[in-house]
Amino acid sequence: MIKRLQRKFVVIAAVCLLIVEFAIIGGINGVNIYQTNKNADNLLNIIIENDGRFPEFDPKGMKHDKPQDNSDSSSPPESKKPDKHRGFNEETKYQTRYFVVYADSNGEITKVDTGHVAAVSSSQAIEYGKSVLDSGKTSGTSGNYRYKTGDTDKGKIIVFMDCRSDSATKNRFLLVSCAIGAAGYILVCLLIIIFSKRAIRPVVESFEKQKRFITDAGHEIKTPLTIISANTEVLEMVSEPNQWTVSIKNQITRLNGLLKELLSLAKMEEEKPALTMADFNISDAVYDAASPFTTLAETKGKKLTIDVTNGLTYHGDEGAIRQLVSILTENAVKYADEGGEIIVKLFTSHNGKETDLEVSNTCKEPPQGDLTKLFDRFYRDDSSRSRSKGEKKGGYGIGLSIAQAIVRSHKSKISCKAENGMMIFTAQLK
Repeated sequence: MIKRLQRKFVVIAAVCLLIVEFAIIGGINGVNIYQTNKNADNLLNIIIENDGRFPEFDPKGMKHDKPQDNSDSSSPPESKKPDKHRGFNEETKYQTRYFVVYADSNGEITKVDTGHVAAVSSSQAIEYGKSVLDSGKTSGTSGNYRYKTGDTDKGKIIVFMDCRSDSATKNRFLLVSCAIGAAGYILVCLLIIIFSKRAIRPVVESFEKQKRFITDAGHEIKTPLTIISANTEVLEMVSEPNQWTVSIKNQITRLNGLLKELLSLAKMEEEKPALTMADFNISDAVYDAASPFTTLAETKGKKLTIDVTNGLTYHGDEGAIRQLVSILTENAVKYADEGGEIIVKLFTSHNGKETDLEVSNTCKEPPQGDLTKLFDRFYRDDSSRSRSKGEKKGGYGIGLSIAQAIVRSHKSKISCKAENGMMIFTAQLK
């Protein structure tokens, strides 16, 4: 149980960290891509506004550090350079590679300007322009070029800018950020694994104290129960048995049963329970363990059917598996509808790697909500699991917890579902 808790803690922490990593890396790269594209669009807008060429750089567009002359109060102070000119400086017109396609109002290409790019000829520029005009888009990407269209007095202007350098930079940034994120993720996961024991130490200590309490209390309670039982027998020898002595003996039997199941549960939930693992005929074991409940079912007006595939073998603790069958069968007989049916099946799973033990009972009104709660200690839902009138259910609410502990000690799984008016418990024994 402790190892399962530790694994669950590590998995949850690792998944949460992975989600955060994805969010951070994705956010950083998203902002980087958005900003790069925005800068490219700003430059395209500048070229379009100046009829296909860069204007001369005007340093007055920058914010002045020196105080302004306020002698002429009517003239407003110079403002900061507009956002659309951000990234534009003296060298921008020489660093930017672009070509321009002009078209008339009918969509016919009238002129191209490839003087600012070496990788594209005039004929190729015309093909690029036709492709954009046919698509009807006003901006986007075509090959290695980002383009934007604008309207002029004579028709349309389409500016294509070479963005290979920006694309390479974005890709490098993505790879580097992913590599750093992956390295950080692995490092943090290793630290989580190393310190996970310390993180769950309070839970482990509480669990160990609980197990010790159950064991110690069980042994301590046995002595007074034995004395009470002996005194009751003496009272019955001195005088005739009466309703009081009978009630005392019934409660003693009930407490002894509860102590036995609590100690069994504590034993099964140890990290390495003392099980005797060996190959045995599980078909015979299941049949022998379920058969005694046939008479009990009949006395309650119910029918028990045992459907076991013969000759199946299993490697495990035979005594624990027999106890598992007894718990599930007794539970099914107890909670089956009045006049209902209980079915115990043993068969090989579809993949041929597991032996499935399936115990089902009729239940017209199954429990509502999460059925895994049925495996919790002392969980009882008589009102919804049984509709038999006047029938006392008894039990301690820990039988299914013991069944779950037995299955887990064999590194297997147990589940519960309600369908077609049946409650079905399935133990997938690996």
